[in-house]
Amino acid sequence: MRVRVRYFAVVREILGLAEETLELPAGARLADVLDAVLGRDARLTRLRPVVRAARNLALAADATPLADGDEVALIPPVMGGSGAPARWRVSAAPISIDEAVALVRHPGAGAVVLFVGTVRDEHEGRRVERLEYEAYVEMAERVLADVGAALEAGHAGVRVAILHRVGSLAVGDSAVIIACSAPHRAPAFDACREAIERLKREVPVWKKEYGEGGATWLGVGP
Repeated sequence: MRVRVRYFAVVREILGLAEETLELPAGARLADVLDAVLGRDARLTRLRPVVRAARNLALAADATPLADGDEVALIPPVMGGSGAPARWRVSAAPISIDEAVALVRHPGAGAVVLFVGTVRDEHEGRRVERLEYEAYVEMAERVLADVGAALEAGHAGVRVAILHRVGSLAVGDSAVIIACSAPHRAPAFDACREAIERLKREVPVWKKEYGEGGATWLGVGP
């Protein structure tokens, strides 16, 4: 059977390609793809314990069986389709606080809470010049939609917008904007905090830091 395999961030960089088609025997599982691909280079073999795999836009266990025509994505540790509503979006264009607020504002919203993540000029004592953000966009928007829907279901009266940039960002640029509205401030604050924590754990977005000493993929080492 033939399986399309997509690569991101440090895995893509080491392999020197963004995707390929693999011929696999009947009965192959996700683990077979991980082992075959990550075994090509010692730098990738080192990452084997922390690289996960997605099958058809959903994270899956290594033992998951594959079928002809499946899409597999190797997911390095996140920094820590599509069809998603506009308020849960990955964007190559600049994102705006005004837009995020407008997406959640309504007559019943007595409170709007914002989180804005920006590129800073220093990280762990090292001067930062810029960040490069990369995403598995189709899956990232699906996960953002799942997170947003779960937050709205779990916090009374909350409406959530999550906008995330990809591409090259300079110091001071907004990388992520989260807006949460609610009739009262407490659920809006709670939902906003939970949103950023879940985003950093679950959404397949990676960042590469450029600055003193060269470039580093954050979260996976040099």
